[in-house]
Amino acid sequence: MTLDLPSTREEAWRWADLGGIAAAAALTPITRPDAQFLDLPGAKLLFVDGVLDDAASDLHRVCVGDLTPGAHALGKRATRGWSLHLDAQAVAHPVQVVHVATGGDNHVAAEIVLDTDTSAQVVETFVGAGWSNRNTRIRLGKAARLMRAVRMTQGAGFVTLRDEAELGEGASLIGTMLAAGDQGVRIDAAITLAGEGGYAEYGGALLTRDRLKQECAVRVRHAEPNGQSHQLWRAVAADQSQASLAAAVEVARHAQKTDGEQSLRGLLLHRTATVNLKPELEIFADDVKCAHGATVGELDARALFYMASRGIPAPRAKALLTKAFVADALDRIADETVRAAFAADADAWLESAL
Repeated sequence: MTLDLPSTREEAWRWADLGGIAAAAALTPITRPDAQFLDLPGAKLLFVDGVLDDAASDLHRVCVGDLTPGAHALGKRATRGWSLHLDAQAVAHPVQVVHVATGGDNHVAAEIVLDTDTSAQVVETFVGAGWSNRNTRIRLGKAARLMRAVRMTQGAGFVTLRDEAELGEGASLIGTMLAAGDQGVRIDAAITLAGEGGYAEYGGALLTRDRLKQECAVRVRHAEPNGQSHQLWRAVAADQSQASLAAAVEVARHAQKTDGEQSLRGLLLHRTATVNLKPELEIFADDVKCAHGATVGELDARALFYMASRGIPAPRAKALLTKAFVADALDRIADETVRAAFAADADAWLESAL
């Protein structure tokens, strides 16, 4: 099978594992793994190889059908999926979406539209093996609030996410991503604060090992004054794997009083692993507060020595320090049940990797 994929000669795709995507799309079928819904009220959607399992799903306010594809190189493949539309001042129970892949490639689109002063929470989980490709469009009205958490725990293959979000006046988007499986990952997002006083918090943790490659490529654009954005990403790379974090903030000329922050940190569990960091600021306004930090290092030798002197075995000490490093990104999940599930996924990955 020949796939029409972008080229790594393009700057936006320089670290993309396009070979990994092609290999994932060619994976032979596997036995269908069990769905993993959390103990939360609200809608539950189970997609198996990109097709809704009606018998195992409870839609509530969610609709399923055809959606208009965008122009993104990978996202345009997704033309059918689910949508959530909330009218003014509505509050929805959480929406859970579990994506099960059993080999080959599958593509699902999503659309989230929240009207004035609405609130919603979306939790997505990826399991199985294959290429799971997703395209999500988000539009938030005045003072609307969306909390979204995505965990990628496939045992093999690749997960690609494309998020396109537009935030109205005073709207808030909080997105947390966790890659803690044995799949390659590309998280690709374009977030626009199109209304005054918008707030975007978008980040997470990439945990990679063996020879896997995982990356995020996120651009936040401040188009109006008094907006805030925070991008906090953590990457842990073991063996001969590679994690890449590219985060950009763009501030339009009239978007005064903008507050944009980036924190990109990488942790190498082995010196044969690689973490690439690329923070980027494009500021055209003169009354802003923007900052970024980017560091890559190893576990603190002094902390490991201290813990060893207290009788803590080296693997346990490494796990504790790495867990604290990752927790920085996951603690931003407000829902206790969701946060605990993400932490458990990270702990399981660390126990295996260390």
